[in-house]
Amino acid sequence: MTIAGSPVMTSSLLLRPGAVGGAGPDAGVAWHYGDPVGEQLALQQGRAVVDQSNLGVVTVTGPDRLTWLNSLCSQEVAALAPGDSTEFMILSPQGRIEHVASLVDDGETAWLITETAAGLATFLDRMRFMLRVEVADVTAEWAVLGEAVGRPAAAGEPVTWVDPWPHVSDGGTSYSVGQAGRLRAWRLVLVRRASMDAEVDARLESGWQLAGTWALEAERVAAHRPRAIAEVDELSLPHEYDWLRTAVHLHKGCYRGQETVAKVHNVGRPPRRLTFLYLDGSSHILPVAGAELTILGSDAPAGRITSVARDREDGPIALALVKRSVDPEATLLAASDGGAISATQEPIVDPSGFSVDRPPAPGPTMKGLLMGKGCAADGGDLPE
Repeated sequence: MTIAGSPVMTSSLLLRPGAVGGAGPDAGVAWHYGDPVGEQLALQQGRAVVDQSNLGVVTVTGPDRLTWLNSLCSQEVAALAPGDSTEFMILSPQGRIEHVASLVDDGETAWLITETAAGLATFLDRMRFMLRVEVADVTAEWAVLGEAVGRPAAAGEPVTWVDPWPHVSDGGTSYSVGQAGRLRAWRLVLVRRASMDAEVDARLESGWQLAGTWALEAERVAAHRPRAIAEVDELSLPHEYDWLRTAVHLHKGCYRGQETVAKVHNVGRPPRRLTFLYLDGSSHILPVAGAELTILGSDAPAGRITSVARDREDGPIALALVKRSVDPEATLLAASDGGAISATQEPIVDPSGFSVDRPPAPGPTMKGLLMGKGCAADGGDLPE
């Protein structure tokens, strides 16, 4: 997934003491402010704010906005109450992930926070037809601040999206083998770019501190939380990331890509799975996102690393997208400039490829009936 068409906007908070700029998808905001370990501790204690003004913001207004979005996206949003938060995807006709957006509606405007603002706004604008909706990319006017807080906005506070992860939303399901990583509270607060410094200063005056994306990414990876710009590629299916927890409603009306979502859930299995990795920290060199993974003792490719972080508790950690068939007990080797780095797995998506509420396999319907070539007893898989 790319952010083509979305210009990098340099944050005013990079002028703060100790600020070190980020790179890649986090270019334009601070990687850290001189103490990434202390910044992560402050996040865990709920007393830090993160500059996430590199995220895009799209608005949808008009009386038809929620029912219209509901017809296009993977989530049930037609009756979303003002102030409630959810997450949705725009899928290709083949069920591949094209856009991921965090949605909160304030009663008049649907606010979409996304890493593909330009592309999402263009797609939505093309789909308006005769409905009473207006779409705008307002990234230049609105910025996002991240906070380790789990409550929605109170009266008089800015519009705020609360992360539903790792809870399973109504109509969703889980592909996880257990608890979805380290529990964390998280929300995104929308503020005008012109007032972002004042908003941050108010928090600092109350005893909070600034934290950078180093700390933010460590918390995200430890929480097993997928990020679209990091984990998603042109082949990605929601099932591969346990994203049916928060972004997909399995019982809503038709939308683009729904047939693939239902087929994989009911009778198939995703070809890949997201896994958490504990990386060997004996070297100061770490693999980078995109590094190829192989199985120890074999040259067979296993997958690729999607996100890497240094955590204050667990040291170097990562998320990786691997073939579903990879043994979860296997030690993996990640390519790096300093040589192969070993990694042990903590599965996120169940290697079986089944969700917790997968329908039972149907029995034979006719004596002698044979399944088609390539089909398995469980209905078949998508090719790896």
